[in-house]
Amino acid sequence: MSTSEKFQSVFVALAAVLGLCVGLLWSIGEVVGHLVLPALMLMLVAVFVQVDAAQVRQVRSARTVVVAGLVLNFVFTPLFAWALGAGPLGDSPDLRIGLLLLLVTPCTDWYLVFTGLARGHMGVAAAVLPVNLVLQLLLLPVYILLLGGEAAMVDSETLVEAVLLVLVVPLVLAVVARSSALRWKGAEWRDERLVTGASASVLPLLYVAVFAMFAGQARTVMAHLGDLAVLLLPLSAFFLVMPLVAVGVSRLLRLPTDQKVTLTMTTVARNSPVALAIAVAAFPDRPLIAVALVVGPLLELPVLAVLSQIVRVRDRDTATRR
Repeated sequence: MSTSEKFQSVFVALAAVLGLCVGLLWSIGEVVGHLVLPALMLMLVAVFVQVDAAQVRQVRSARTVVVAGLVLNFVFTPLFAWALGAGPLGDSPDLRIGLLLLLVTPCTDWYLVFTGLARGHMGVAAAVLPVNLVLQLLLLPVYILLLGGEAAMVDSETLVEAVLLVLVVPLVLAVVARSSALRWKGAEWRDERLVTGASASVLPLLYVAVFAMFAGQARTVMAHLGDLAVLLLPLSAFFLVMPLVAVGVSRLLRLPTDQKVTLTMTTVARNSPVALAIAVAAFPDRPLIAVALVVGPLLELPVLAVLSQIVRVRDRDTATRR
């Protein structure tokens, strides 16, 4: 395990704090904000390059974890999110809508990073991703309408456009890179050079994305410090309860260790970048909606970083993944 992996939670927190400081000291939010999507897309290219198609096919032998993930993400989590928002945020519809946007959208990018760092089952994680995408595309407007009210209706076209950009382009580039490397350099070069190089670049790109995200939204955060205190309670409850639920379900279903890691990460991680883009585009005159999506990663990323070490598959268990 590399030094970067051991201290990833510290580096993630430092990137977030540094981004907030830079964003407050200099008016560069609009410029730095343009780094978020490119950094995430490059990070995903590096993640997808490491995924072998043979791993994805293994999902046939992991139907239990796939079904469990879908139930937790699209049945349990929306109901839990509604309950969290109905309490302390009952008198603040904008904050409640922002919370819902964040919590009902399962992650389609960096959960793969933390799954890989925790040595989870990458084949299952990659196979679940397109299903999560399609279902959130179809269900997000329904969730927001039913749980947030008619005033919270989401522009589905904006969501589709953002998801296609953030996901499909990196996936195509990764497939082309793997196939080209295999064809022109051979399997050994692909695995030792391309895959190894991609693995080493994931965390630095993650730090860049975190830095840019918080630098771009620093002034919004500072302008609504009082709202942050209100949001911390339901957000903290979510990121405390969901790992426990995922681990409990994993034990109940007697999932292998690597599948337990995958279920935990896909259940806890949320689609903060895409949700933030949707909030800014669909609700430009309601900044409080975006605040919830900015605050979310402040808790989510450190939680995922620490969680990836707690549930990490140890060396003696790696044989179960192969």
